[in-house]
Amino acid sequence: VETPEEYAGNVMGDLSSRRGMVQGMDDMVGGGKAIKAEVPLSEMFGYATSLRSQTQGRATYTMEFKHYAEAPRNVADAIISARAK
Repeated sequence: VETPEEYAGNVMGDLSSRRGMVQGMDDMVGGGKAIKAEVPLSEMFGYATSLRSQTQGRATYTMEFKHYAEAPRNVADAIISARAK
């Protein structure tokens, strides 16, 4: 995520609330912050709208696949119970 510095805290908080793990934050040339994080794809739906809202449309983000990982037990249980209905 590339964001103006004043929104970096809110952006990191939102990524964390989506089960994200912030990997690092770098200063960008000309100001702003570049935040690297790993977030499960299932938590990224609706992120573009949320990011625009939080940053008044001034932040951008890109995603790329990194790896598959086992879902946490509580997430797996929720999916299984939803399928059983």
